[in-house]
Amino acid sequence: MENELNGSELGTKEYWESSYTREIGNYKSHGDVGEIWFDEDSQQRVIDWLVKQQIDKQAARVLDLGCGNGMFLVGLANEGYTQLTGVDYSPKAVELAQNIARDNSLVISYKVADLTQPQNDLGAFDVVHDKGTYDAVSLCPENSKEKRSLYLATVEKLLRTSGSLFVITSCNWTEEELVQSFGEKFVKHHTIPTPTFKFGGKVGSVVTSVVFKKR
Repeated sequence: MENELNGSELGTKEYWESSYTREIGNYKSHGDVGEIWFDEDSQQRVIDWLVKQQIDKQAARVLDLGCGNGMFLVGLANEGYTQLTGVDYSPKAVELAQNIARDNSLVISYKVADLTQPQNDLGAFDVVHDKGTYDAVSLCPENSKEKRSLYLATVEKLLRTSGSLFVITSCNWTEEELVQSFGEKFVKHHTIPTPTFKFGGKVGSVVTSVVFKKR
């Protein structure tokens, strides 16, 4: 797959810093945690699927890539997972996530990290989750193809073993496109069902959620 998405402000750090600065203000003034990317249903589908895998909640290290407000990890913490880390390249996103975790008395580690760069200090994880971050990288106005490649190289190194899970939800790429783009480093393990619609005789989905393992 060589087609690239058109660049967008959604692919810039400046956009997310501005967005999360505003959301921090909203949270401090009236407790609004902000937008949950792709809505709560998309997030809950992934959480429900992970819970069904009977992963050791005390031992499994889980990393949320582009964590935003951290609500995915809050959801996992409420399910009993304890080894939780979130990263985002927006310091303001990390600040918001830290505030929400603290106010809910949850122990979740958050760090600022640019995932198009090597992240050797983060360690290795049993579950790596992406909800919209690969999409945002794909929308970068400059060198999006190169940055997508760098991002996937970083993800590959973050997975502890060949049995570790890379769970990705995308609204910009179909499952077929993800499988093709990831084929050099990852193999599809499972498709998490998402709502479908029919238009013009064809069936499609607003979002795609796929689980990969590294080769």
